[in-house]
Amino acid sequence: MFEYEIATTARTTDLLREAAAYRTVREAGARRASLLHLEPRGSVRALRSRLARTAGHAPRTA
Repeated sequence: MFEYEIATTARTTDLLREAAAYRTVREAGARRASLLHLEPRGSVRALRSRLARTAGHAPRTA
């Protein structure tokens, strides 16, 4: 009977660990989905040209 209790406890611990990992992944996905509206929507080309213009006006250091 003692071996059965040890095996049951070990299995329960494994299930709890798996459930915690599953919840963590689900919460991270939900957080990511809720942040999607904060990401800029535009073409990469427009962002690249804006960065190039900014870098072109930066003072040069010698």
